[in-house]
This record gives sequence, C-alpha cells and structure tokens, in this order.
Amino acid sequence: MTLDVALSRWWIEVGQHHKNGDTTLWSMEWLKAFFGPTKLLEEISDSDVARMIARRRGDKVPNSVTKKRPEGRLVGPATVNRTVIQPLRQVMLRAERVWKVKVGEVHWSGRLLDEPQERVREATPDEESAIMQELAIGYDLAVEFAFLTGCRRMEILGLEWTRVDFFNKQFTIIGKGGRQRILPMTERVREIFWGEQGRHPDQVFTYEAARTVRMKDGRLLERGARYPLTEAGLKTAMRRAVSDAGVVNFRFHDTRHTAATRVLRKSNLRVAQLMLGHTDVKTTTKYAHAQMSDVRAAMEAAATTVTADFTAEGEGVGSKSLREKKNSA
Repeated sequence: MTLDVALSRWWIEVGQHHKNGDTTLWSMEWLKAFFGPTKLLEEISDSDVARMIARRRGDKVPNSVTKKRPEGRLVGPATVNRTVIQPLRQVMLRAERVWKVKVGEVHWSGRLLDEPQERVREATPDEESAIMQELAIGYDLAVEFAFLTGCRRMEILGLEWTRVDFFNKQFTIIGKGGRQRILPMTERVREIFWGEQGRHPDQVFTYEAARTVRMKDGRLLERGARYPLTEAGLKTAMRRAVSDAGVVNFRFHDTRHTAATRVLRKSNLRVAQLMLGHTDVKTTTKYAHAQMSDVRAAMEAAATTVTADFTAEGEGVGSKSLREKKNSA
C-alpha cells in the first residue's frame, strides 16, 4: 500500500473526525511531500523516520521572522511530535493492525521527542498593576479583560457586540476550532463593556490613534479616533508595557495562566475548565498550578493541626532531640 492511499483511507476512517481537522490535513500533506505519495508503507524504515524528524525540526514557525530575529524561530518538540511523528505512527499502526497491510519496521517508542515541562507563569498583583500602568488607552482594557476572563488574544480581538448580552449579563466567546463558550459578566467586565459602547459598530475592543497616518492599504487613521485592535498592535503594546514595567518572563498568554490560577484558588478545576473552554479537564491542569506560597500555607496549616493534637495529648511537640533541647533551655 502506498502512503497516498494509506493517508486517504486513514482520513476517511479517522482523521476527518479530529477536532482540528485542518491541522490533520496539513500533516498529511507534509508527509506526502516528504516521502512522496508513491512511497510504500513497507519501505518506511527507522532511518526514514529519523530523517523525517530531522527535517521537521528544521522548519520555522510561520510568521516568526522579524527584524530582531531574522533567522526565525524553529518549531518545538511538541509540534514535531503532533504534526508528523504521531500522525505517521497512527497511519502505519492502523495499516498493520486493522488493514493487515505489511509496513516497515519502526521502533516508535524511542522516536517521540522529549517535550519541555509546561511553562508556568502567574503575574503577581504588583506585576499586573505595573503592566497596566504602561498600556495605552484601549490596550489597557483589553489586557485587563484578559486578566479577568482568561480569554486568548484572538478571542479578545474577535469579540463583537452581537455576542455581548447585557440583559442576561453574559457574553459569548468564539474559541479554537470555532467552539463557542458563554461566560458570565462580572461587575468589572460589565463596566468595561458598558464604557466601550459606541466606539465601534462591530468590535468591542478598540484603541485610540496616537497620530494621523495613512496606512499602506490607503486607509487614513485620524489622531484621537478609535479603531479595532489588531493582533500586531496588541502584541507590540503588551511587549512594550511588560518591558517598561520592569516585569520579566511574562507574555500575553500568561494572563490566561494568571486568570486560571486565581479562579482555581477560589473554586475548583471544573469551574476553571469551563472558563477557559477546555474540552478535556487534563488540559486545564496545565494552567492551574500551585504557587510556593500555596504549598507553604498548606504545610503550615497541616503542621499547626499536628501541633495542636500533640499538645492536647500532653506528649510535647517535635522530635525527641528538639524536646530535649527545649527542656534544657
């Protein structure tokens, strides 16, 4: 069986039902381009897979080439695993076990790349305040909204007035894969929405033009007028604000970590999952981490309980050495 035939059959039976079908299709096209559509499954060897991995690791992240980083950022281990190694493995294993087709001998257990531990970063109240003070008008509300709701950058940029329901105090977010989730308006979120009414007929979040300028597409931006936030604009505003505030190692997506952690402290994992829009609660655990202060507080509370129990029983507290030291003092 050729790779082209195998991929087509696998798509019909499995791939088309994936939540991120576009990503699956992309992976299939990449594999066909690398191996060639007429490559037989039985000819794919360990050596071929090793070359495939090396080739994919050399790819650059789309749209990552900037003046500050002209060489571009390479894709990470997780991307390599999910876009080429796992798809090819699934196709070949299904061909062998279900279709009873002869395939090449590949030792898959040692092929997956080690992925770095999930990055954990929560803003402290002081850091959040410092960042907010450095943001320009319009950008400040969008970032504050991110800290309050845990919404992704593109979810914020895409929020339209038609999905804001003041009567029921809720709003609808369009997330990854076009999935919708309804979030309640807290009092502060309602204040943000209410104050932004009338600035744009469609988009909720806008910025105030700092100067009059003619854009490359011919549009004229007038100083003081409001225009919808753009992805590039919000990225730049956040990066500058973080730098000017003296905050280190903090990205826009970390507002999502921050919101999830704060909500989890006051509720439970299920509530955080619903807020973030995760279909699998396992994903939510990556965002909800425990700070050292949380661990310390829990340990202190446990130690206090044990101390109280020992004292009540008249047995003293702590190790024998510590008790003897206290008694001799």
